[in-house]
Amino acid sequence: MKIISVESLAFPEVKVIRFGRFSDERGYFTEPYRQSDFKEHPQLEHIFKNLSFVQMNESYSREKVLRGLHFQWLPPQGKLIRTFYGRMIDLVMDIRKNSPNYGKIIAYDMSESKTNNYSEWIWVPFGFAHGNFFTEETRIEYYCTGEYNPNCEAGINPLSEEIDWSLCDKNIKNTFDSLKDSFLISEKDRKAMSLTEWGKDERSNYFMI
Repeated sequence: MKIISVESLAFPEVKVIRFGRFSDERGYFTEPYRQSDFKEHPQLEHIFKNLSFVQMNESYSREKVLRGLHFQWLPPQGKLIRTFYGRMIDLVMDIRKNSPNYGKIIAYDMSESKTNNYSEWIWVPFGFAHGNFFTEETRIEYYCTGEYNPNCEAGINPLSEEIDWSLCDKNIKNTFDSLKDSFLISEKDRKAMSLTEWGKDERSNYFMI
């Protein structure tokens, strides 16, 4: 695996990991993931040295789909996500109750192109709610550090007016706002808690720095 760069976003715990492709006239070859490279990379080893991925998920979304904001506490679950094709805009919200960024959300545009000489992962650790929206047909995959447990997962409505978007890229926020009235969103996500409701829920105390 050829890791080109590791970038911290506005939440320094959230990382964008760019990895190289080997291209020629036939197309390209790449290694999206190699455990030893993650565990030994100087900017990643402190994160992944003692972590293992135990579940891999794939998701297909149509244009204007909005998913999230999801999180799980038992077992704790971090996610390593990439766009396989299409365009995903990833949403990450800090839900650690004693964090100065509690209730703030960031977004990262992860468009896939066959002609780039790289592709990307985004790492979303435990302590953050995760979601995404799509401006075109898109397929994504993600590795999880904990197996899915429906008895210990919850969500916050991504359309909640209480979410603080001040750290989010303004162009992405404008795209989100332009789609607000036309998003395709599940009933489960639409009926999810507001940030205030979640903060009053005793289960929110699982999420601390």
